[in-house]
Amino acid sequence: MLDARFARQVRLPGFGQAGQERLGAARVVVVGAGGLGSAILPTLAAAGVGDLVIVDDDRVETTNLHRQTLYGADDVGARKAEVAAAKLSATAVVERVTNASAPALVAGATVVVDGTDDLDARYALDDACAAAGIPLVWGSAIGFTGQVGVAAPGAPRWRDLFPRRPDAGTLDTCETVGVLPSVCTTVGGAMASEVLKLLIGIGAPLVGRVLVFDAAAATVREIAYGAADDQGTSGDEGTMADIEEISPAETAEVLRSGADVTLLDVREPWEAEIAALPGSVLIPLGELPDRIGELDVDRPVIAYCHGGVRSLRAAQALQDAGLSVKSMAGGIDGWSRTVDADVPRY
Repeated sequence: MLDARFARQVRLPGFGQAGQERLGAARVVVVGAGGLGSAILPTLAAAGVGDLVIVDDDRVETTNLHRQTLYGADDVGARKAEVAAAKLSATAVVERVTNASAPALVAGATVVVDGTDDLDARYALDDACAAAGIPLVWGSAIGFTGQVGVAAPGAPRWRDLFPRRPDAGTLDTCETVGVLPSVCTTVGGAMASEVLKLLIGIGAPLVGRVLVFDAAAATVREIAYGAADDQGTSGDEGTMADIEEISPAETAEVLRSGADVTLLDVREPWEAEIAALPGSVLIPLGELPDRIGELDVDRPVIAYCHGGVRSLRAAQALQDAGLSVKSMAGGIDGWSRTVDADVPRY
């Protein structure tokens, strides 16, 4: 007999009693019981997910309370996973996600959710889920903006968006720039929707797509992306000693001088949709070997990417082809931080 608690959702097209049974049989591992987790976890518990596992090694702090609505003042100092699990009849795992711990933490999961603000954990979860063939729903919220995506077996992954981990010193945090509490609610709700869609088998999950929400501008947009070409995923790429680099500030001075140069963007189209430098030519790194002929060999090139790694590889290829080229150190993210703060960061 149908539980009256779920009557309004089983009536949805494609949901039904069979969908409710799939939720009851599912094991969902949610990593991160903070701002996003405070929206994700109650939704999944109320929807009837049978085995809900909460992974978090952090403790509740007073500065969490404006957005982490699972907790109150009396919970300050307590373990988030334990408090949340007690309220939601879930399982608490007080453990930090690392490359070593991730495979065991995701083992047996139907879906894994990453609601952390820890990039090391996200890369570790992406690797572990890809190896185990488990879908990964991820999201982020900072300032007035948030992003949501899904990495599924055989489809583009988180690493395809960011093949190399950004340098720690280049990253904004809620502590440094703040976060609007309702952004966590919006993004966490969207993440919960993706989990439910995956478990029930309805709708079109955000596979190969990123949903970008901007609360300040009241806009939502979708950016499609594909599997990255071999741009290095180990995170240990070194600079190429024979490639000359130029800083964003120096690049800006060259452009202001009116020098006859080609500003070459070697990122993916979805990245250029978010932010691009005026007058630049977009040729993704993976397409560059076949498109070098589109560049004027007599015109110096300044190549840039997101953080300065892909542009080094592009510069090497262009230099080997006989072009004069420099790589912009720090990429467009460095430009945003040191030259023009109005250029969006991602």
